[in-house]
Amino acid sequence: MEGSIIDLSKYRMRNAVDDYETAEVLLREGKFKASVNRSYYAIFHALRSVTALDQFDSSKHSGVIAYVNRYYVKERLFPRDISKIIDTAFRLREKADYDDFVIISKQQAEEQLEKAKKVLDVIERYLADKWIS
Repeated sequence: MEGSIIDLSKYRMRNAVDDYETAEVLLREGKFKASVNRSYYAIFHALRSVTALDQFDSSKHSGVIAYVNRYYVKERLFPRDISKIIDTAFRLREKADYDDFVIISKQQAEEQLEKAKKVLDVIERYLADKWIS
């Protein structure tokens, strides 16, 4: 694979890890809505680190998610439960960011952080092989 494509993939994965670490800090500080936001973006940037290798991107989050579901979840490169995790994270982040009077609980933020970790672990294992090729 072209070096610049792998570099882009690695860059996006570093962003995903940074967002995950930020979500941890925000959770500890009691900033649950912000933590949910960063947990989602950790997942989203990790997904884009995968799509970079296919030279695919989308101007919409839903486009990236649909692509990953079609080519990675449906083809069983990623476990099926990843699809539900991504969808839940996307919807909760939108609700937290855009709806009025939304309260995100500590438990919800903790669950999202755990799910983000699961997605990042799956993607990191997948990318490790791809970055060597």
